[in-house]
Amino acid sequence: MRGAHGAHGAHGVAGWHRLQVASVRRVGDDAVSLTLDVPEPLADTFAHRPGQHVTIRHTLAGRELRRSYSVCPPPDDPGRLRLVVKRLGPGGFAEYATNGLTAGDVLEVAGPAGDFHLADAPGGHHVLIAGGSGITPLLSMAEAALRQDPTCRVSLLYANRTMGSVLLADDVATLERRYGDRFSVVHVLSREPAPTAPPVGRIDQERLPELLAMVGADRPAAHRYFYLCGPWGLVETARKALADWGADEDDVRFELFSAGDREEQPAAAPGRSGRITVYFDGEATDLTMEPEDESVLDAVLRAQPDVPYSCRDGLCGVCRARVVSGEVVLARQYALTEKDLARGYTLPCRARPATPEIALDFDA
Repeated sequence: MRGAHGAHGAHGVAGWHRLQVASVRRVGDDAVSLTLDVPEPLADTFAHRPGQHVTIRHTLAGRELRRSYSVCPPPDDPGRLRLVVKRLGPGGFAEYATNGLTAGDVLEVAGPAGDFHLADAPGGHHVLIAGGSGITPLLSMAEAALRQDPTCRVSLLYANRTMGSVLLADDVATLERRYGDRFSVVHVLSREPAPTAPPVGRIDQERLPELLAMVGADRPAAHRYFYLCGPWGLVETARKALADWGADEDDVRFELFSAGDREEQPAAAPGRSGRITVYFDGEATDLTMEPEDESVLDAVLRAQPDVPYSCRDGLCGVCRARVVSGEVVLARQYALTEKDLARGYTLPCRARPATPEIALDFDA
């Protein structure tokens, strides 16, 4: 899943498209890469920018699941629609993808979305900090930066439990061979102590300055930008460590794929019913928020099931909408910046009405 500064989810192309799986390849412990065939008429629909993600809709045991995955094309084919799916536990789409999905199967996929992207900084030093599956958008961004800007440098600090859990190791090695003078990688392993192994431990506030020094990020040079992707704990720790180290907040961009290790927080403010007007796909729909609805999104989906959403945890930003009248109360979320909030945007999956009537524009 996803979210955050530089990752507030811009809407992708509305609608779902049936894409055939071209290949399924294992790329790590409990992880596979899925390459999808995109027919020529949909080429523009699925044209993507490095760092963006697509949403897959899958029905399992009669229940609809939506999951977002970063587009992570192989280094030799940057236009390819390839996704990496890692199984984190029993059940769900990831288990099906890693154990049952085969070439020739068809998936329902929505077009690319998201605003997690490289800074426009020719000659800069891009420092990528990844944990687990957080490598997927960052590897795509690394390849694009190295290919498009021959004056830039890219450094990757990649945290995993063991070398066996490293995803896309072949792709990382390809970039090292191709751009060895401008691309450096440091693997940090938490459960594989050995004299010749990469640094052992975690990327924490004490360790991060040492790792930054290893890749030369502490040297006076062209501007440095930092990109973080992984579980909530890693991203929050790295953000705090970078602030203490002296990084400018505006130069730190991040995206979350999981909030599973954060402390739980109530979904939103006290429940209340109310009238909701939804503007979506050029049409207005009036509906009622019921007291049993946990969020505005629950009410909206009853009347407008095609409204975009994915994670429901305030991570991906796919359901972003602008409040055009009334007020909502928003629980903790990771996809909208202060600027987004000031412009009236909210995440219906984490919002509840604060006034008897509200209106949301999903097309804004």
